[in-house]
Amino acid sequence: MSWRPVAARAASLLLRYPDDAMLAAVPLIIDALGELPVAVAGELRPVAAHRSATPAGTLRADYVDTFDFRRRSAMHLTYYTCGDTRRRGEALAGFAAEFKAAGYEVVDGEIPDHLPAVLDLAAVSEAGWRLLVSHRIGLDMLAESLNRSIYRHAVEAVRAMLPAPTADDLSAVATLARTGPPAEQVGLQPFGSSR
Repeated sequence: MSWRPVAARAASLLLRYPDDAMLAAVPLIIDALGELPVAVAGELRPVAAHRSATPAGTLRADYVDTFDFRRRSAMHLTYYTCGDTRRRGEALAGFAAEFKAAGYEVVDGEIPDHLPAVLDLAAVSEAGWRLLVSHRIGLDMLAESLNRSIYRHAVEAVRAMLPAPTADDLSAVATLARTGPPAEQVGLQPFGSSR
């Protein structure tokens, strides 16, 4: 599927902080949408149009409000399955190993489970697609949390690039939606007070 690298890179850019360099790329993204499947282009087009028509200051404030102040909208895929636990460190090491094996470095100082970074990897390596598929639950939870945001379209475009979810995927999302990400249990007294 020769369109996948273009789609992954377009989604990565549209999910990044709208700095000057990213905003300068919007016309190129809009031009490239014609090469993509309708299901993917149809989701990316409103985000690109929004970024093209909205003042930069407004875009930046909305982005920070959406992604930096709400944990439910975390762009870090391991957050959904590992929370802020020690298991997350192991999961991040797995992401880093995939990047290293592909000979690709994370840009902009992000950690390797950052969705735009994984999409950049997917644009150049099958490893990125494997990471997206294996962490689909994070994408599903992110899409759900963005239900009133323009950025939901970009996440839906990523989901449209992946194989359909399995029954187990859907069950895991339903469970995680009820319980939330795992919490660290270290140091808690599981059997009551030790007095």
